[in-house]
Amino acid sequence: MKKVIKVGLWMLLMLFFFILGTNIWVVQSTKDLIYQPENIPRNDVALVLGTSKRTVEGKPNRFFVERMNTAASLHSSQRIKHILVSGDNRTRYYNEPRDMLHALGDLNIPEEDISLDFAGLRTLDSVVRCKEVFGQTRVTIVTQQFHCYRSLFIANYLDMNAIAVSADDGGPIGNSLAFREVLARTVAVLDLYVLQRKPKYLGEEIALPINN
Repeated sequence: MKKVIKVGLWMLLMLFFFILGTNIWVVQSTKDLIYQPENIPRNDVALVLGTSKRTVEGKPNRFFVERMNTAASLHSSQRIKHILVSGDNRTRYYNEPRDMLHALGDLNIPEEDISLDFAGLRTLDSVVRCKEVFGQTRVTIVTQQFHCYRSLFIANYLDMNAIAVSADDGGPIGNSLAFREVLARTVAVLDLYVLQRKPKYLGEEIALPINN
């Protein structure tokens, strides 16, 4: 019994250090590519990663609001020309890209400057599809800072020339979300380097209407 406990403890310890090591790798390899909105370099396209418009309690989701405001600000300041919104479209009643389109329209972003990716089911799907379907290798990723690291890590793996902008307003993200993101970074490493997972949907290439 003591031997079983000892083996179990060693396995837990190894798992802890694996999670710690993968998180250090993800963060350290991408931290210099994250900017604040006011000093981010110009790019043609922003990839805005989807999230629910509302929380499970039915309240407005501040992460959604922050991403929309940041994307609109980048467009208004001419730091980007076109916005690709990528998110989940699981049912007729839950449509992240459509919600983002409407929110950006309310912020005076012309509809012709927005393209929708309805198959961004996961962060990996959104980033891979940005390159493989929409043909973009140079992008500005818009999301919260805790999410920027993982998004950029995936983009780096794909040899994309990506930077990210922190859409945070300084509010706390909560222990539960922080813990999930720690695990998600480890899963991203496994997805890319071990499992070599692909997006659920790819399909034909779609050209973005970017005006030069």
